[in-house]
Amino acid sequence: MTHRCRAMLVAAFVFAWLSSQAQAGVMTRERLQELFPSPLILGERDAALPVWPLFKQEATATVLVAYVFESIDLAPVPGFSGTPINLLVALDAQGSFLDVRVLSQHEPVFLDGLGEAPLMRFVQQYRGLSLKQSIKVGSEQTRAARQTSATATIDGVAKATASVRILNQSLLAASLKVARARLGYAAGRDPELVAHLRTGPPQRLDWAALQRMGLVQHVTLSRDEVERAFAGTAVEGQGVSGDGPYMEFWLAHLGVPSAGLSLLGDGGWAHLQSRLDNGDHALLVVARGADSFVGESFVRGAVPDRLTLRQGELPLELRDLDLDDPLALPPELAGAESKVFRVIGPAGLDPSQPLSFGFRVTRSKGIVYPERVSRDFALAYSVPSDHVEPATGDAKSWRGIWASRATELAVLGFALAALAIVLARPSWLVADARRLAWFRNGFAVFTLAFIGWFAQGQLSIVNLTALVQAVRAGRSLEFFLYDPVTLVLWGVVLLTLLVWGRGTFCGWLCPFGALQELVAQAASALRLPRWRLHRKTDRALKGLKYVVLAVLLGSALMPGGPTDTLVEVEPFKTAITLGFGRAWPFVLWAAGLVLASAFVYKAYCRYLCPLGAGLALLGRLRRWDWIARRAECGTPCQTCRHRCAYQAIDPRGRVDYAECFQCLDCVAIHADPRRCAPLIAQGRDDRRVFILRPVPMEPTP
Repeated sequence: MTHRCRAMLVAAFVFAWLSSQAQAGVMTRERLQELFPSPLILGERDAALPVWPLFKQEATATVLVAYVFESIDLAPVPGFSGTPINLLVALDAQGSFLDVRVLSQHEPVFLDGLGEAPLMRFVQQYRGLSLKQSIKVGSEQTRAARQTSATATIDGVAKATASVRILNQSLLAASLKVARARLGYAAGRDPELVAHLRTGPPQRLDWAALQRMGLVQHVTLSRDEVERAFAGTAVEGQGVSGDGPYMEFWLAHLGVPSAGLSLLGDGGWAHLQSRLDNGDHALLVVARGADSFVGESFVRGAVPDRLTLRQGELPLELRDLDLDDPLALPPELAGAESKVFRVIGPAGLDPSQPLSFGFRVTRSKGIVYPERVSRDFALAYSVPSDHVEPATGDAKSWRGIWASRATELAVLGFALAALAIVLARPSWLVADARRLAWFRNGFAVFTLAFIGWFAQGQLSIVNLTALVQAVRAGRSLEFFLYDPVTLVLWGVVLLTLLVWGRGTFCGWLCPFGALQELVAQAASALRLPRWRLHRKTDRALKGLKYVVLAVLLGSALMPGGPTDTLVEVEPFKTAITLGFGRAWPFVLWAAGLVLASAFVYKAYCRYLCPLGAGLALLGRLRRWDWIARRAECGTPCQTCRHRCAYQAIDPRGRVDYAECFQCLDCVAIHADPRRCAPLIAQGRDDRRVFILRPVPMEPTP
């Protein structure tokens, strides 16, 4: 890279850092009044929290309808452009979404790609959903099921999975902050920051062992305790007489594998797990005594009115799971009452903290107009600490994405391991030119079809501009975690930059590069001409990509810069992410670059690619020159230079690693006694020595 290019890069960085500024909400009072007209009344913006209360008049009362806020003020999760998606959210007093709208977004796939229409349809699915539900992006679910189920699964957007998951995380994170601060959700505790149950291999335990280990806990409510609670009331002494405790309870958390398997058996344990979503809790209550803990009017699958649950100041809803699976109870509890209740994950139950069940006892006096008096009794329960994982960071959302793509990651990991072995020990591969050609073409097909079109793992300059914009604005880099394939590839690329340089990604792992490679191979098979530019022209054009990189990074560092438009110089989104399903100017540009590779080998990669330029700069951290050279390379031998399709070898035989794509052609020539001129000459000299060697002659008789 020339000194001029380096100066442009430095100047762009300095200018943009000096001009950086923070993102903020954009809605004004006048604009909100237009969006929420009469009879709704817009209150004053909260001084402590960036929300606007929305009211309506009911007779003489002014009733809170909802809180209106912008997601960027509360949870500015960066998208893949490095800029957060900004949503306008109306959240009602019960924690349900009245409306969700997109105010601004810079996601590459929705800018001139798929267009904004799929994104607008996506956010409309949130209307009517509640924060009390576990909202996920995934397979299809009917609208009625979404609004009544504890888990709402909304439809994603094809080819934009990571972007909509980031939007979902931003929306939920911002809404939960409002719900916790203004609606009392989780008493201020973030459900994502609680402990979790350990999921190790379960033990089969009998009832006595379960009690001894604290997995089943026995709580007794005595008759004296109940009578004291009703002392001095109109119903004093109205209790049922008898001996023994008033009520006995046995409490267990069936989410602990040993407890669930031991009490439900194999079939029941599997059935329970199929009924629960990630983060949900299943609590078993077994009781016997003078009363019922659910009552005669209890409806299966409902919330009991006699039994409640709290954790500190946080009320938690218990809902009957309506399980019919038999429980492994001891004989003395054969007639006991039992129910399994679910507490949904978003409620914020922390298994590392004590729980308090509340059992309500109601007594009445009189027949026509009975006087009823109720008293609540606390039943303490705690999950044993050795069955609990301590709270960790807020990672539930991206961990679920990684788990859902485990198969893709496994295939990718296997391919990357195989490639690393081949590149580290290439002697077997380069020993046969046909074997090398088959392997390269086969891996190119895998890179294009699997990494690119299927797994959507095309690394892009957008990743670098997003990084720059996020760092400039002081935002988290967590958004990279939402695309595991891309993140894994970046990890591999950064590692291989230290070992081999730019070539591993550009020559083997870039889907658009693989597409150009395959087109060039097809053009060669059709005997189309391939143009090899003059060395000076080639060298001048290779500097162009550094100028493109400087312009893009400079734009990314300037607030409000035209980065979203400028990155379209890169055809990856059109050709790989969207499979050419785009407006014709973008398709024409991408198709033209692909067609150019049929005549000028990988012209885009060598002359225009800003990502390649960035990797070439980072590749200067490479620790050694891994391509073997001989003293004769360059003087007099020019075989490798003439055979190098990338023109990455100068007349003196030196390899320019910034332009080397690790195709292994020169490595194969270097080891081939039939193509390497120094080896050919050495073999000729060896044969000459053999021919001129004196042969002993037998004496003449």
